[in-house]
Amino acid sequence: MLRAGLTVALSLVLVDAARAETAFQILSGHGGPIMSVDIGPDGTALTGSFDNALGLWDLDDAAPRWLDGHEAAVKTAVFVGDDRIASAGDDDTILIWDRASGSVLHRITGHSAKIMALAASPDGRMIASASWDRTVGIWDVETGALIQTMTGHSQLVNDVAFGAEGTIYSAANDGTVRQWRVADGTQIGTLVRHGFGVNRLLVDPAADWLAYGAVDGGTRAIQLSTGTELADLTLDRRPILSMARRADGGQIAVGDGEGYIMVVNTADWSIVHDFRAARQGPIWALGYTADGTGLLAGGIEDAAYLWPLSDLGTGTQMAEQPREFHVDPATVSNGERQFLRKCSICHSLTDTGGRKAGPTLRGLFGREAGAVAGYTYSDAVAASDIIWEAETIDALFRLGPDHYTPGSKMPMQQITGADDRADLIAYLRAATAVDD
Repeated sequence: MLRAGLTVALSLVLVDAARAETAFQILSGHGGPIMSVDIGPDGTALTGSFDNALGLWDLDDAAPRWLDGHEAAVKTAVFVGDDRIASAGDDDTILIWDRASGSVLHRITGHSAKIMALAASPDGRMIASASWDRTVGIWDVETGALIQTMTGHSQLVNDVAFGAEGTIYSAANDGTVRQWRVADGTQIGTLVRHGFGVNRLLVDPAADWLAYGAVDGGTRAIQLSTGTELADLTLDRRPILSMARRADGGQIAVGDGEGYIMVVNTADWSIVHDFRAARQGPIWALGYTADGTGLLAGGIEDAAYLWPLSDLGTGTQMAEQPREFHVDPATVSNGERQFLRKCSICHSLTDTGGRKAGPTLRGLFGREAGAVAGYTYSDAVAASDIIWEAETIDALFRLGPDHYTPGSKMPMQQITGADDRADLIAYLRAATAVDD
């Protein structure tokens, strides 16, 4: 991965120094949207991004350490105990990291589709994974071995959480939340039949509640022991994309596709904050600081935002400027529009584009595939004999990367219109040219 041009933009608001309350910060440096956040007991923040990387942030100085090992977008990353990290995403792979050295201890390839969520057991000995192959996996942290597989969901599994006494909960696009026994993988019961896909869930066994958020914006809390509805927190926004629970269980936060964050006290299920956190795009990730005084969020911007809970809604918004792929099509040529929509989130046109999921396109024409120094290519691209010219670029987008370069990191996408492909090629020829 290229590391040029990294900056750490920090804005600090000092509040009540005696309490050392969370200060507002912007954690910048990733080269893609932030898909996952977590904060450990020691205050270290963990971010996972569309740029395939993890960032480890000491919030006292916010200088990131980068963990590179995934071959596609990181959708989920969690701290496991005091010395491990688990991450997973669009490469269908779970990585177990040694936190101190940043080395990969285990590369787990047991799922056959992207992994949307991970959860660590309370004792730190197991991780659970929710995959779009419609299964839940339980894995041993020390060995990486599969402990159990739960099958039964009829559609994509989106989230997973550990419960009490050897149980686990899962949420899926089939609209259900189910409870399972870890020891033998059997289903104990179905707690929720929502009717629309359930994206996120939170569980507090000690307080006897489960909260979930769904595609239709439905946000509800139920009593675990009886299934009785405790609260309907649904607002007129959809879908629910992220949820976080404060360490003491007294508060949860809910993020949606329209850029809002709702904060709820679980003692009486009252909404205590509801604010527009992002001017553009969704809230994909949420996490509380260990002391419960701050809330970390990730979305369409290449940065995570940390707000003090005492000052929610009054500070800087995420994504105040639209992303390049949201540009008004009337203001750019069709070729540039195709680049912005299909390529810009992963590729830079310069050598100083920062961290990106894909290599720079500068000097693209006439270049061998897999030839940019410093970028780690997939084996499929590194071993190919492709030369990037008009004909090969046209074939890439006519057939789609999954057919033209099977096994590559590029996401599945096509440009079906021949004129659109021709306009993109013409734009790239001019925009990626290297001056003599």
